[in-house]
Amino acid sequence: MKQSLQLRLGQHLTMTPQLQQAIRLLQLSTMELQIEVQEALESNLMLEVDEDGNATGASDSDEQSGQADLDVAPGDIPTELPVDSAWDDIYDAVPVHHGGSEINGTEFEIPRAGAETLTDHLLWQLGLTRMSELDTAIATAIIDSIDDDGYMSASLEEIQNSISAPELEIEQPEIEAVLHQVQNFDPIGVGARDLCECLSIQLRHCPDDTPWRQAAATLVRDHLPLLGQRDYAQLMRLLKLEKQELQEVITLIQSLSPKPGDAIQSSQPEYVIPDVFVRNVKGKWRVELNPDAFPKVRVNSQYAGLIRRADNSADNNCLKTHLQEARWLIKSLRSRSETLLKVTTCIVERQQGFLEFGEEAMKPMVLHDVAEAVSMHESTISRVTTQKYMHTPRGLYELKFFFSSHVFTESGAECSSTAIRALLKKLIAAENAQKPLSDSKLAAILSEQGIKVARRTVAKYRESMAIPSSSERKTLM
Repeated sequence: MKQSLQLRLGQHLTMTPQLQQAIRLLQLSTMELQIEVQEALESNLMLEVDEDGNATGASDSDEQSGQADLDVAPGDIPTELPVDSAWDDIYDAVPVHHGGSEINGTEFEIPRAGAETLTDHLLWQLGLTRMSELDTAIATAIIDSIDDDGYMSASLEEIQNSISAPELEIEQPEIEAVLHQVQNFDPIGVGARDLCECLSIQLRHCPDDTPWRQAAATLVRDHLPLLGQRDYAQLMRLLKLEKQELQEVITLIQSLSPKPGDAIQSSQPEYVIPDVFVRNVKGKWRVELNPDAFPKVRVNSQYAGLIRRADNSADNNCLKTHLQEARWLIKSLRSRSETLLKVTTCIVERQQGFLEFGEEAMKPMVLHDVAEAVSMHESTISRVTTQKYMHTPRGLYELKFFFSSHVFTESGAECSSTAIRALLKKLIAAENAQKPLSDSKLAAILSEQGIKVARRTVAKYRESMAIPSSSERKTLM
């Protein structure tokens, strides 16, 4: 095949580095944005924290006056970069110092304290317990097999095989004896092999004068499947209890924890900083940016004044580069704030019913509705509303919360799926616990109110709210 050169004309869309940076900052959460700006402050000598805290970034008049004072020709610092380039293609990355201490040229990071896991908690208690070396090894193997819920995931035979050695014979009764010691650790019920054993352990640790403790232990040991089936008539016959007495026994069992491992928080705490505040001022809803959520930075006029006109030395070019990066960052931060305020204001205007009356008054709204109102692309709205939070008189909500699909009513109007969930929650909360409403009955009640939804839709909404089925909600009294 003969090789040849050909010229072809075509059009395609590309993004400038400035737009790439603006989009990246737009989708960052408040915490991530603060980290990003802190890294920029450490790597760019032209940036400094605005101690006065007048606004996020410098104003247009500040930039114009600063540019005049620098006496730098406009051609020396480009306002735009080539569209076929990335940020790192133009500017070299500057090493960023993330804090910590340095000793003899070696930097030591200050580790972030992590949350204690269930395994750590149990091993700490094991270290305080007097045991022989063999029993400690067995207890360690047992603790390693306990899952996050607090149950032992390995059998005694598997633990025996994992710690046995040719010169060492370990019998299962010895392992079970150590297991009983581990089951006395905090939280109570940990190390159980099934739900029955877990509840029995917790009942054994209840005070001796606990009412109906013995009857509850008998029910858990012998008749737990009947309780799961809510066969109360059979339970009353087998336990020889009256209706009121059985109710008190069940109440005691319900006070126990089926997952004792949940008592130990193993996940890192998540801190949420609201990006905007919504307040009702004289009957009108006002949206304000949270001044503490947005970093306040400006150009350092002292360093900017060191730039010399018509000087192409390496140091002067480095100063120009840092100055342009600083201006672009400030401009991107200002653009992010303006976009967030515009989108949030549009959301508040459309969801005033929710702010005044609650979830039942939520209106259906999708990304396209807001994008059309503010003349932006749906992808931009998606970036703005991700991991951004609004503080309202009704609580703290992620902006994504205000978007929901719709269901048509008999009158032809639209009803938000969030409002339907609120109605279902209200109906279930007011139902007769002895005769809970089925999904079909809930769908019929909604239909009477003009909201047509299928039974399977009701079941889907109910499951999304972690509400059990009617048979599981049924109680004795």
